Amino acid sequence: MPFDRMSPYRRRAGWIAAGIAVPVLLAAALLVGQALTPRSTAPDRRNVAAADPTPSSVEQSPEESVPPAAPAPASLPVLDYDPAPKGFPPDPATMDVTPLTEGVHPTRRIAAYDAPGGRPRAFLEPTLAGVELTVPIAERRVGWTAVLLPSANRRLAWLAPGGFDTVALRDQIVVERKAHRLTWYRSGKAVRSWETSLGQSGQETPLGRTFVLGRTPPPGEVYGGVDIYALGSVPDDPEAVPTGLRGAHIGLHTWYNDDELGENTTNGCIRVNRSGQRELLAEVRPGSSLVVVDQLATPPATA
Repeated sequence: MPFDRMSPYRRRAGWIAAGIAVPVLLAAALLVGQALTPRSTAPDRRNVAAADPTPSSVEQSPEESVPPAAPAPASLPVLDYDPAPKGFPPDPATMDVTPLTEGVHPTRRIAAYDAPGGRPRAFLEPTLAGVELTVPIAERRVGWTAVLLPSANRRLAWLAPGGFDTVALRDQIVVERKAHRLTWYRSGKAVRSWETSLGQSGQETPLGRTFVLGRTPPPGEVYGGVDIYALGSVPDDPEAVPTGLRGAHIGLHTWYNDDELGENTTNGCIRVNRSGQRELLAEVRPGSSLVVVDQLATPPATA
């Protein structure tokens, strides 16, 4: 189903209109602002691996009391595809490439806070514009859970106990800007790497941890006929992208040719070849973390 609120093209020209010309797409359509493809309304647990016994976050000590959650006013905004509201804290480990092995799937509307026992800033719902929402767990503290914030860069949201399921995550994607390399990891081990195209000067691919939000069909042949992964991140400078892409998210996708792989030519998105994108779509579930760094200290050795 179309995600009307998620599409800057809808507000201006309608992204699925047949009249979008290829030259316009070549010039601008590199961010994801279209419709995501809904997953099943029931959480899909068939391909989820058991949680890694090595904890990916800080556990609370038993003697600490859990800070109470302040009541959340009904007037709070709901986190959706639009930019997240202000007031959420920075992710202190945003450049950490340690795999995030658990995610949160809300089972009802829950409040997102700026700290354990802090101020409620927005609501998270089980779906984001109709797509099942899973956000990676970044930290745990005194009974509260910090998750990567959707529709924002390098920000956390804190959740009080209750109102969500915990989901095991086995995959991670790491993107190196200097090497123009994307590496897919499973259970902490590199599986495969691909050459990438990344954001051009002034529209650089945002650094830090984010996650796979969901998938969307390609709006034109320039995307090689392969679905796109919309990420939780947005352009660092929204005013720097073309007008038709204002409000769009960073995407992971392919292109009609591979001529620009290894170069900085996109509006911030991450491009791989068609076979690589198809493999990622088949293997990496929404909710999986993706971290963009300048360069890994040790290049990945893939199996």
